[in-house]
Amino acid sequence: MDSESLAAAALLSALSRAAGTLAELRHPFVRSAPFTYLAPPAGAVAGTVFTLPDGREVRFAVSVAVADGVYRVDGEAIVEDEPLVELPRESVPTVEEALVLLDEYTIEVAGSAVRLLDRLLEDLR
Repeated sequence: MDSESLAAAALLSALSRAAGTLAELRHPFVRSAPFTYLAPPAGAVAGTVFTLPDGREVRFAVSVAVADGVYRVDGEAIVEDEPLVELPRESVPTVEEALVLLDEYTIEVAGSAVRLLDRLLEDLR
């Protein structure tokens, strides 16, 4: 397998890990639905959306895209259009750096989910 194929396989594996981690997010009092989708021209997004009792949606997601020879990685937790966790968009030149960053962002976004959901639910009382 050539280096580009290996890089693509590694990226697919990292996206699969991210999607799996975010799909496992749960909260006992909030409905959730995992999602993954392609973001043209060369990107992908993985995450989970929670629907609060008041109908607002809380989205936990990470993304990676390739453009102009660099990899761009994002991570976020947002309620409607208000950021709760907004990790800086990082642009890195190699797939290896993108993979490390994607894993880090996934851990950070997933790690904040229960705490943020608890806070939002408390605000509804």
